[in-house]
Amino acid sequence: MRDSERSTESPGDAGAELSARRAASFGAVAAAYAEHRPDYPAAAIRWALAPVSEAGHPEVLDLGAGTGKLTEGLLELDARVTAVEPDAGMRAEFARRLKETPIFAGTAESIPLPDHSVHAVVAGQAFHWFDQARAFPEIARVLRPGGVFAAVWNTTDTSVDWVAELDSLSRSPASSPATTAEALPAHPLFEPFESTDVPHVQRRTAESLVATIGTHSHTLVIGARERATLLARLTEYLRGRPETGTGEFDMPLRTRIIRAAVR
Repeated sequence: MRDSERSTESPGDAGAELSARRAASFGAVAAAYAEHRPDYPAAAIRWALAPVSEAGHPEVLDLGAGTGKLTEGLLELDARVTAVEPDAGMRAEFARRLKETPIFAGTAESIPLPDHSVHAVVAGQAFHWFDQARAFPEIARVLRPGGVFAAVWNTTDTSVDWVAELDSLSRSPASSPATTAEALPAHPLFEPFESTDVPHVQRRTAESLVATIGTHSHTLVIGARERATLLARLTEYLRGRPETGTGEFDMPLRTRIIRAAVR
């Protein structure tokens, strides 16, 4: 749920081990991830790419591309996309769905692209897994002069009462600690970051929303019995709510975007 994929544990010991397990948990459910995760609103992608809008058909690297959710939105806006994804299962699902878009094995800390090769680097639901100290120099290396880095997250809109309650019920022992608004990142190779939020929705049923939550890393790394209990509790809650219990409904989301131009 809100920020459910963000890993805020400090390095070391159990926190780092849990973060690594969460980051590596998606490949086994790649098909479900592709089916159930929301897309990204065009307004959010346009804002992310606005600093390079004069490029016309910009060359864009989707970094940590997963199954291609953000790539699909980029292609619809006529970007020329290259994808990089570390997980073999996610790459296979990406290649199955987006046969014409090249995807390579790699990480944010070791990008398999030449210097100054893209106008923009974007990351959808992925930046929080990066080792920023190592990733920012690599991102700057592949950007052309005047290029931009942007990170995008879909999060649940917990200003809606029933969504806030669902968010609370969705937490597992592997969930990251609840946090207040996070500070924007900073790096000397980039101009100061700026951010915005865009409203978004995903059409769901009680069952398909629970399936979406079942693709979140904090539900993937817990035990099978604990996971089944959690997902059953969420299904019961959603079936019992007037907003969600009688068929399809719009799941309220907020899409957060941060961006910064390379110096």
